[in-house]
Amino acid sequence: MSGAAFFDVDNTLMKGSALFHVGAGFVRHGLVTRRQVGRHAVQHARYRWRGEDVGQLGGVRDRALTMGAGLDVADVIRLGERVFDERLAGRLFEGTIRLADRHMLLGDPVWLATGAPVELAQILARRLGFSGALGTVTEVRAGRWTGRMVGDVLHGSAKADAVRSLADARGYDLDECVAYTDSINDLPLLELVGYPHAVNPDRRLRRIAVERDWPIHDFRARGRLVAGSTR
Repeated sequence: MSGAAFFDVDNTLMKGSALFHVGAGFVRHGLVTRRQVGRHAVQHARYRWRGEDVGQLGGVRDRALTMGAGLDVADVIRLGERVFDERLAGRLFEGTIRLADRHMLLGDPVWLATGAPVELAQILARRLGFSGALGTVTEVRAGRWTGRMVGDVLHGSAKADAVRSLADARGYDLDECVAYTDSINDLPLLELVGYPHAVNPDRRLRRIAVERDWPIHDFRARGRLVAGSTR
């Protein structure tokens, strides 16, 4: 069996919250209102500068589900493609993209693993040439999001469980897998794989990465590599 590489999205692959940027793009195209997205603005700023706060994730999840309730999924995907070009592509960390490109050159499967809705995560993965994406699944009826989740938000131990299930299904050897993330909340995923990497880490994750001699990459200033190698 061979391994695969798994990348978180928010503050790892791109600056800030992908869901916030997508929502702002949807406002521009009239799919949601400015007031709906405005509720996410403060939380987005916290993500951008301080990383995720696990104590606030429940509220963020509930607001995101409320914002998406009733949206036509086909419209979301169609506009999501445009918003990638308009708002997301320019916010990608070049250093993280280089890490992913290196894995693809080596023939490694590359996956996103994110708490964002899976439909949006799949757009990102497709546009970047990745193998696929794991994301939060929301209920769809008559082609529209209902505002209810199917299972748990893909975060923390749930993200690790999803990666484990995918590895079992695809025949990936977890001891040969690599994971890249910025947040201490993804520690279960980092401990699951053989090659954990901290990317733009929050304070707590940086401390653990130093203690355990994990590679640390910081692309927030000039795309520099702080320590370690890709594998």
